[in-house]
Amino acid sequence: MGRIKTRLVKRSTIELVKQHGEELTTDYAENKKFVHKYVELSSKKLRNIIAGYATRLAKQRTPE
Repeated sequence: MGRIKTRLVKRSTIELVKQHGEELTTDYAENKKFVHKYVELSSKKLRNIIAGYATRLAKQRTPE
């Protein structure tokens, strides 16, 4: 079982994917830089959680 994502994380990530979905990759480090660039956040932990969730969504939409 995994951790539960809060509404803020899900809402922010889904909005980010809708606006810039083609720029997100399956690489966490790249997505972390991307989130820092486009989302105004006060905490590093929240930025990392959003980047991880965006990476997960990118992996789900990319066929292997």
